[in-house]
Amino acid sequence: MLPAPVLRHARLQWLEQGASLSPAIDQRVSRSWLRSKAAGLAPMGRLSCTDNLSGTALQRARAQSHDVVNHSQPIMEYLFEQVRHSHSMVILADQHGVLMHTQGDLDFLSKAERVALKCGASWHESQRGTNAIGTALAESDEIEIHGAEHYLDRNGFLTCAASPIVSAKGEVMGILDISGDHRSRHSHTLGLVSTAARMIENNLFMASCRHHTVLKLHGRPEGIGSVAQGLLALSEDGWLMGANRRALEMLGLSRQDIGAVQLQQLFDCNLDALLGAAHRAVGRDIALHTTQSQPLFASVQLAPHLSVKARPGVTSAAPDALSQLDTGDVSWGNAAAKARRVADKDIPLLLLGESGVGKEWFAKALHESSARRGGPFVAINCAALPEHLIESELFGYTPGAFTGASKQGSIGRLREAQGGTLFLDEIGDMPLLMQTRLLRVLQERQVTPLGGGHAVAVNFALVCATHQDLPKAADTGRFRSDLYYRINGLSLQLPALRERSDFAALTRQLLVRWGGPVSLHIDSYLLLALSRYHWPGNLRQYSNVLRTAVAMLEPDEACISWSHMPDDLVDILQTLSQALPDFSEQPPQNLHQLSQQAIAQALENARGNMSAAARQLGISRQTMYRKLQS
Repeated sequence: MLPAPVLRHARLQWLEQGASLSPAIDQRVSRSWLRSKAAGLAPMGRLSCTDNLSGTALQRARAQSHDVVNHSQPIMEYLFEQVRHSHSMVILADQHGVLMHTQGDLDFLSKAERVALKCGASWHESQRGTNAIGTALAESDEIEIHGAEHYLDRNGFLTCAASPIVSAKGEVMGILDISGDHRSRHSHTLGLVSTAARMIENNLFMASCRHHTVLKLHGRPEGIGSVAQGLLALSEDGWLMGANRRALEMLGLSRQDIGAVQLQQLFDCNLDALLGAAHRAVGRDIALHTTQSQPLFASVQLAPHLSVKARPGVTSAAPDALSQLDTGDVSWGNAAAKARRVADKDIPLLLLGESGVGKEWFAKALHESSARRGGPFVAINCAALPEHLIESELFGYTPGAFTGASKQGSIGRLREAQGGTLFLDEIGDMPLLMQTRLLRVLQERQVTPLGGGHAVAVNFALVCATHQDLPKAADTGRFRSDLYYRINGLSLQLPALRERSDFAALTRQLLVRWGGPVSLHIDSYLLLALSRYHWPGNLRQYSNVLRTAVAMLEPDEACISWSHMPDDLVDILQTLSQALPDFSEQPPQNLHQLSQQAIAQALENARGNMSAAARQLGISRQTMYRKLQS
């Protein structure tokens, strides 16, 4: 901070000679001086503003600021105890800069100065020039204005520190300030004011968002409930309805994101999964990961009118098994929603999708979400059974039915599924003869074992899966068309891994599946490369890669990096990670290229650290990730 004589001289030269303001002056102070001059204020002139609100007008202003005044007073009393012997006072101004409440001893002020710091006086920049209250209001930021930094000379005896009080919607509701004799300035005053303002904000947040579900966040479980916690308010359908400043900082969001983003855009879960986890962890914090794999701890406070039981797709104990697999991809979620509707209606399902997309995981989760979850789940890969054994494997056999048959016989896999779910994977590879026998079983609901014997009634839910084009196979005679229509009560297409929009959330789920610790995450640049790979083996391939990576970790490691990747994948991934446009040959031709060039340079400077690169660019991690994806 420049000495007072230097500041006064710089301001005088600027006003009288048109000299430029020194770059050594705080840029916010320089901007405030410019605004003060534009308002027609003279540093040495008489103050023309009236002092200011009184009587009915002041009562009306206080009524409009009722909530912020009431929540501020207890904290102002505590704050004053910290500065009681420093010739200072604690002041609360409203969103217009009018003083609403003061706490402290005015003995260090003259009679005229006391009037200026009484309730009803306006300290808006347009009336008082540069000052902590008015400038914090103009800049929407905490600030300290000391001595000669005040635009009006008459205020140069003051040292002031102020911080905005921001609502859950991101709007400035008031200004908290400590003002005192400039000779008693202390370096910690601004920190005290800032902390107190955050306490008031958090109290106001909880009061104003009491009808919403509130998420309390911190990087450590001990931080939840402290002034440093982030707070999010969520609507019934998962939209972000409010956030305190700390939460916005944690998640790389801006005020404009409030009301514009949903929970699954921020974290690796949707609202149903979050509420289910909260129900299971009553009285305990839960572990979350952002969509950028940042680990956080959370405490969930449900809205009074909202119960886990009342939400569709969620039982009183936990979300159903399909919800637990749902990590936010719309296509996958739509398939799950359709499957739930027919799960207990004796309608056969046909799951379609490339090999490895997780058709068996889906089928098993559907079974566990259905009324048959108490029965068996029998999965049969029709492509893996030898053709000469498939009949006996499926339908069973009587003792001595053929050479090598067990003396006890076998009931067969179809009867093993009695009362549960039968999952026939790769049904498109089933031999035609077996297709005929299966069709008869499905029509008659009876199984006759090889070697004769009585037909046995069967009752199971049927889910089939294939990566083949069955209608085309039926047209060429490789698959019975009547069987196709029998198994295709409802067909559902599961997306390939490269088509899914929930890659980061899905990654976190897989890491947990393979025993990774809560804090485990993937290097941001590696994660981006993984998301760009086309994954010919889909979820099966990616799951194996992550399983191996978790096994490769040392006991003290919590970050999966390039060294944990299989050798055959590293070259491909590193090529993908370097696939940003190369602008070394020619300058950018449009805004998109310019944006990509800036991101590429920032990532290079930050050695691949996504968070550091985003901070360097002044954008959120989510914004940079979206730009890279484009």
